[in-house]
Amino acid sequence: MMTEMNMIQALNSAIDDRLSNDENVVVFGEDVGFFGGVFRVTDGLQKKHGAHRVFDAPLAEGGFAAMAFGMGINGLRPVMEIQFADYIFPAYDQIVNEMAKIRHRSGGEFTCPVTVRTPAGGGIRGGHHHSQSPEAQFTHTPGLKVVYCSTPRNAKGLLTSAIECNDPVIFFEPKRCYRGPFYGDPHNVPTWKGHPDAEVPEGNYSISLEEANLVMEGNDCTVIAWGTMVHVCKQAIEDSGVSCDLLDLQTLVPWDRDAVVTSAKKTGRVVVVHEAPKTSGFGGEMVASIQERCFYHLEAPIERVTGWDTPFPHTTEWDYMPSPERITEAIRRTQEV
Repeated sequence: MMTEMNMIQALNSAIDDRLSNDENVVVFGEDVGFFGGVFRVTDGLQKKHGAHRVFDAPLAEGGFAAMAFGMGINGLRPVMEIQFADYIFPAYDQIVNEMAKIRHRSGGEFTCPVTVRTPAGGGIRGGHHHSQSPEAQFTHTPGLKVVYCSTPRNAKGLLTSAIECNDPVIFFEPKRCYRGPFYGDPHNVPTWKGHPDAEVPEGNYSISLEEANLVMEGNDCTVIAWGTMVHVCKQAIEDSGVSCDLLDLQTLVPWDRDAVVTSAKKTGRVVVVHEAPKTSGFGGEMVASIQERCFYHLEAPIERVTGWDTPFPHTTEWDYMPSPERITEAIRRTQEV
């Protein structure tokens, strides 16, 4: 049975289902209990499942990340929320030096099934410390899986798979898309109402953490994105008039190389889009991998459209984030060669 949901409701549904069906799942983070989270993702879960399973953590990300690690290696499945991705760095040591490495340093004796949920990206006037997209800093850490959802449907399916995974997962949620597929105009905020990807299966529903989603199919260019940028790219493709494959990567580690290579070889032209800064962004890894595997099929230089190499601005965030116009220009440049 399908129910129309926005992304917040879909994430709540995934967590609720796992709490109901796996007694080892526990949920905690800043304000996630009685208040239901700053974005209301965990609303009602403490009342339904009890304060012993859904509870608040102190303003000490390093401390409760260490707690999640201890819980994970002792048989629980913690789902911890970092209130904003910008706040994840006090927990960085525990995530990359403990969670990510315990399976390998113990010779497989221990696993660490921890899911670290965190809202990421700009578009809500959050300023410097509530708008960053730090996914590349975790894709460089062996032992972690990194996921970036984009719609209510894949948010629920991917989060279910993340919670069920026996390795630690960093789960990025594009807060700009919590209530609608926000693509470009700060004065026109759409909702998920009536959107096909807002039809979400009830009950247990999972999506593979290894497969990209082909959102649009075309012949003349491959556009690759994740999170909010999937919706911005969709608008840009429509504006460009160019026939494009649009791939929503969904999982950055492990990422679906087969889908990307197949599409790049078919179209011969590629545009990679992400909101994070350009230098050392995950788009650079995509470009290098495509170049290694598709060199003789490429008809034009690979384009990257990204955020700028500056701290995220407050008053000019709409100039910082990739826009449909910037992406349209990149798509058209690939056709000029």
